[in-house]
Parts: sequence; structure tokens; C-alpha cells
Amino acid sequence: MSENINYPYIVDYLRSILPARDGLLAEIEEKSKQEESYVPIAEPETAQLLRVMARLSGGGDFLEIGTGCAYSSIVLARETSGTVTTIERYSKAAGFARENIEKAGLSDRITLLEGEASEILPSLEGEYSLVFLDAAKGQYPAFLPHILRLLKAGGILISDNVLYKGMTAERSLLIRRKITIVKRLRIYLKTLYETEGLTTCVLPLGDGVAISVKGDKNA
Repeated sequence: MSENINYPYIVDYLRSILPARDGLLAEIEEKSKQEESYVPIAEPETAQLLRVMARLSGGGDFLEIGTGCAYSSIVLARETSGTVTTIERYSKAAGFARENIEKAGLSDRITLLEGEASEILPSLEGEYSLVFLDAAKGQYPAFLPHILRLLKAGGILISDNVLYKGMTAERSLLIRRKITIVKRLRIYLKTLYETEGLTTCVLPLGDGVAISVKGDKNA
């Protein structure tokens, strides 16, 4: 949880005014700080944004790409009476996720699909009112067509880490081994803004979050 593009005093203030998390979410936050033995999670202020967007979506069924340890899955499931389908490629993370989902008492409403999103997404059917994308950043452009197919009219797409430690916006911050990822994130953001029927804004929150709304087919 250490990566954040904002000034430290902004981060500290935003986190100081967040509502207290319950025991399970607080426990996951503490464990996530030990990244060698656990799994990184969304920033607390990003998780709060998820709560707000989930409410604005009107509920229904949600899709998450990149489960991690199910921190965000639990946050989302608590904001809807519908279901959350979540995809995770790493077995270690999936193991932590199943444990946390069971602890949260949400095994009946969160479905974890273990495997590559590139293989799972084409097989999914139905419509989702909200999609949270927090998976391999270099794969965002490849995932987008599948997401747009599955996202209902009026639905919300939330894409995390799109400013990627500031490297997406500032060349001087770019690390050589991250060049391909950053190039693909720039392509992804450009595509979001240029896709007809999609309205997007990027927020400098956490590691950068893009919020996109799919146009209503009746509008």
C-alpha cells in the first residue's frame, strides 16, 4: 500500500478522515503491508471511492478483474445486494482471497474464478453494472473490449493504477523495465477517452484511477 502519487500530507489527511474499517478489513490492510508474505491491496482512499461508485451504480452484479486477497471484492459486495464475480490468476493470492471471503461471510455472493483473465473474460456472459479493473497493467488495452461487452448501458468502469507511480504522466520518472507497461497504459487511457459512448475522467487518487461511464443505449 506504499505507492501513492499524491503528496504525503494529502495522503495522511485523506486517510485520517476515512471512516474506521471493521476488524476484517483492518486486518487485511495490516497484512498487506508485509508484501513479501501477503498481497498488495487498493489504497484505503481508493477503496472508499469504490464504495461511492458502487452506490452510484445502483447496485446489481459487479465484476472485478484482479482479486488479490479479496479486499476490494469484500468492499464491493457489501455495497450491493447482487453478486461479485472476481478473477485472479495467482494461486497464492486466490488462496488468501478464499479465506477472506469466507471470513466475511460472503461466499454465497462472491464468486472467485481462478485463471488468466484473457481466457476467462471471453467466456463470461450477462451484464455488469460496475467493473473494477485492477489486474496486470500492461493487459488493460487487451481486456477493454471484453469489459465493454459485459458492461451494461449506464454502467461504471473503474480502472486502478493508471498513472502508475507517476510514470504514465512524467517521462523523467520512467523506469526502463516498465516502459512497455507505461506505453500500454497511455494507449489504454487514450482509448478510454476516444471510445464513442464512453465518458471518462482520471483522478489523481491513490496511484491514479480512471472512472468511465458507458452511455445509455436509450440516450
